[in-house]
Amino acid sequence: MGSLFSLALIILLSLASVRIEAQEIKSARLLDLLIRDYTLKSNGIRFKTGMVHTVDLPANLSGIKVDTVRFRCGSLRRYGAQVKEFHLGIGVTLQPCAERLVVIRQYLDPKWSSIYYASYDLSGYHLVSPILGLLAYNFGSDVNVSSSFEIGIHAGEKPITIDFRNASSTANVSAIRPLCASFENDGKMILKKPASPFVCVATRHGHYGLVLKSPPAPAPPPAMQMMKKKISLWKVVVGSSVGTVIAVFLLGLLLVAMLVKVKKKARMEEMERRAYEEEALQVSMVGHVRAPTATLTRTVPIIEHEYIPYPS
Repeated sequence: MGSLFSLALIILLSLASVRIEAQEIKSARLLDLLIRDYTLKSNGIRFKTGMVHTVDLPANLSGIKVDTVRFRCGSLRRYGAQVKEFHLGIGVTLQPCAERLVVIRQYLDPKWSSIYYASYDLSGYHLVSPILGLLAYNFGSDVNVSSSFEIGIHAGEKPITIDFRNASSTANVSAIRPLCASFENDGKMILKKPASPFVCVATRHGHYGLVLKSPPAPAPPPAMQMMKKKISLWKVVVGSSVGTVIAVFLLGLLLVAMLVKVKKKARMEEMERRAYEEEALQVSMVGHVRAPTATLTRTVPIIEHEYIPYPS
């Protein structure tokens, strides 16, 4: 009984850890690493080289489909391959690839495609297809999950093609030709015209989808437009009134300043005139009264030295 309880507890804890791990996915890159770990662990099961193998994912990753194929590096270069929607032509370049690699094909439904809205700038566009991904990792007998590194797949003479025609969500846009979107590792989205309806071409591994321009925002109803016009008219009236009051106030200040300046100039002229007059008249204080004064002048007496007596 105790052993059964312990086994059930271990299972519950493992499921809880997987659920927490999935909830912590905030970017497309983290999702790629999580899918890589599940895929490489599943490759411990022996299966034939060149055969497509479906990867079983936990229930909390529902909506994601993963298929994997194991190749020899030389064989993939010489013969190319078809991995679900992806067609790799002859002469693809694999860097770096020594002996074996595992190719992973991802299918993300719209629920998981929302991660790309958070990781990339899709302003003005919206996805109309699932996200399809093609990634590759080195794999051998002496390689474990932690030491596995990503291998670059680059097209040779012919480009890599991605066929979206079997994607269910493209049925609603059959009358419109969407654009091919390539989601790069640097956070940029590159748009290209499809080679044919719902078929995109690529030069390297990565993630791809179909996008359409988002429709313009619908026009507001007439009642809302009339309300906006009334509000705009009210704002114009209030703004004009406030502007007029401010203009009158500033004009009043200007007139007061000019009047003060004129009065000050007149007072200065009056002071200069009075100063000039006081200097000419030599005004002085007599008690508490200012009165003009003149310099003291008198006739100097002349002494007559010769005395002429009158005749008697």
